Amino acid sequence: MMRSRILSVLSACLVAATVAAGCGADVAPGSMVPVRPAERPLPGGVKLDPEVPKENKDNDCGDPTASLAPSGTSVPSGSTMDEIRKRGRLIAGVDQNTYLFGFRNPTTGELEGFDIDIVREIAERLLGDRSKVQFKALPASQRIDALKDGSVDLVAYTMTVTCERRKDVEFSSVYFESGQRILVAKGSDYKKVSDLGNKPVCAPAESTSLTNLAKEDPPPDLIAVDDLADCLLLLQQRQVEAVSTDDSILAGMAKQDPSVHVVGEQFSKEPYAIGIPKGNTDMVRYVNAVLDDIRNDEWDQLYGKWLEPVLGPAQPPAPKYR
Repeated sequence: MMRSRILSVLSACLVAATVAAGCGADVAPGSMVPVRPAERPLPGGVKLDPEVPKENKDNDCGDPTASLAPSGTSVPSGSTMDEIRKRGRLIAGVDQNTYLFGFRNPTTGELEGFDIDIVREIAERLLGDRSKVQFKALPASQRIDALKDGSVDLVAYTMTVTCERRKDVEFSSVYFESGQRILVAKGSDYKKVSDLGNKPVCAPAESTSLTNLAKEDPPPDLIAVDDLADCLLLLQQRQVEAVSTDDSILAGMAKQDPSVHVVGEQFSKEPYAIGIPKGNTDMVRYVNAVLDDIRNDEWDQLYGKWLEPVLGPAQPPAPKYR
């Protein structure tokens, strides 16, 4: 009985204390946790203030787009191409996030695009079957490494030929030409790259795009990503003011998102070629022979299928040989 009375008294005291606290006009709830505005999370692999690839003025290779002359599509015993035939498949490093060039179809899960079809044409001629390709999806920053370690036979990945890159890998003749511009939100005041000084701008890591942007005076605040799809996401979330890379790639982004558009003049030339491991010169000559066939036959069809609706009419670039 005594215990029940004590519990009743305690309960009454607690209720009275709660009411008294609620009636105090000067009493406000407190918090030990400081209140800060929420920040949007960044995609994985985003690099703030990234390392910019340097241009080596001493590394002058002449015209970097001049490749080795083709020697036909025969496959000599013991050649690089013969080894690929014996394996039964071509291993190609490609992109899976650049709409129109190399992307994964969300319905079928298959890789598609202009670069993907170029690889399939090479497989058709070498192996007699355009499906005999093992695609390895790579971030742009790993294209050179994949060629150097021999994990791929070639890379077809909107890859610009430069003298600096020629130190580490071989290149085919040029199969497509582009140029760098900027992608911004419709209605923004940005009309050209010089408008973006000290503004956050996204570009692919380890790319010539970063090098070109760093030359501006003043330069933008650079943000680099491994996958270009993350650049579009950052622009959509207004975490950057622009995306800058090749206009052929930016056109694909604008096609995906009608709230953004490509503006300004080209401020660089970006000749695309197929990367091949250093020393595999027989493969370079073979691929160049295939590319010559493609320019004469399939190039217009492939360009019309993937790029002409966005970029307008174009002709295949004439090859240069040394």
